[in-house]
Amino acid sequence: QVQLVESGGGLVQAGGSLRLSCAASRRTGMGWFRQAPGKEREFVAAINWSGSSTNYADSVKGRFTISRDNTKNTAYLQMNSLRPEDTANYYCAAPKVPFLAPLGTNSYDYNYWGQGTQVTVSS
Repeated sequence: QVQLVESGGGLVQAGGSLRLSCAASRRTGMGWFRQAPGKEREFVAAINWSGSSTNYADSVKGRFTISRDNTKNTAYLQMNSLRPEDTANYYCAAPKVPFLAPLGTNSYDYNYWGQGTQVTVSS
């Protein structure tokens, strides 16, 4: 079992920045997903357990950066140049196999989920 706790969401104007954090109960690869009202959950970014492998959705490449601090078992999602279409509830997730690499881009690749943190980007 892995417990995941997200933080850092909020309200920001278009073009602004936010940094999300996901604290895990143990060292593991982690991914970020988001879900907007009426839409399916979609992959955003992922980072493996060591930080040597990352992947991003095309919609966020060049704007979002995923990183991690292994001393804190915490992953971060730095979100820059935010757009109104980035508005969603953002979820952190971890796979059943903690040292898997590369990490998947589908929800079913992940077994553990945080409670989510809301990000709202105003135009």
